[in-house]
Amino acid sequence: MANPRVVIVHRRTELQELLDRHATRGQAEFFLRTRGRTIESVQDRHDHLQDSLATFRAAIPSDWRRAEVERADLSRFLLAPEDIIAVVGQDGLVANVAKYLSGQPVLGIDPEPGANPGILVRHTVAYAVRILQRLGQPATGALPVADCEQLPTVTAELDDGQQLSGLNEIFIGHASHQSARYLLRTPGGGTERQSSSGLIVSTGTGATGWCASIALERGGRTLPRPVDRKLAWFVREAWPSPITGTTLTEGSLEAAEALTVTVASDQLVVFGDGMEEDRLTATWGQEIKVRLGDRPLQLITA
Repeated sequence: MANPRVVIVHRRTELQELLDRHATRGQAEFFLRTRGRTIESVQDRHDHLQDSLATFRAAIPSDWRRAEVERADLSRFLLAPEDIIAVVGQDGLVANVAKYLSGQPVLGIDPEPGANPGILVRHTVAYAVRILQRLGQPATGALPVADCEQLPTVTAELDDGQQLSGLNEIFIGHASHQSARYLLRTPGGGTERQSSSGLIVSTGTGATGWCASIALERGGRTLPRPVDRKLAWFVREAWPSPITGTTLTEGSLEAAEALTVTVASDQLVVFGDGMEEDRLTATWGQEIKVRLGDRPLQLITA
């Protein structure tokens, strides 16, 4: 069996994006100063990331393969079953990667020294190096199941077979967040025609983000924990009219249940974890089923 490949995932830093936009460091510094900021803080975060990347690269066993990919290129990058994914950045970057995985273990690395660990990026670069060294001992680099925490995902499937997954949530609605029209069917047999700002179906991992803000407005509905094989769903701003209702606006989905949306607009979009550029488009009459995903994220814990 071939040795594993370590795929390092990161995103461009704020400094790199500023230089792309303003061409020179001096112009970037002037831009930040006009907004009450300094380039030193931006430079520090850039340096922390670059130092963490360099440290982790150097720790990869010499006989292992390696690759790197930026967030913007994830949808075009081909992952292999034997890959080990090292995400260096913030929690959101792990979620961005998760939708493209099929069981590969993920090592979340926080590049900021002294920062509180995230929900998904739980390790300092020094601790991540120790994990990598331990994995380098067996010839295959295989991980014991006990070293990974399984975090459920959510999947949306169109009736033409197209699928899209998310670690935090799936959004279904109009591309510009205008009124979306559709027929909603719940697992309990409820059916309602609705016009709304769209639907969100969230995992327990996503229950601290977009979903949490909606639940708080609704009186604090109990949301699943990250490891729970359960989903929570909410309809945003349902509009009452002679032909659309507002009674089916929230609920939960167990492991074997699905929420069904039949499109009644020209088209609706489906995307996961805020990545609108990587989305599915469903046209009038198409059916979308949203359920618990069958590919949980394998998050390395120790």
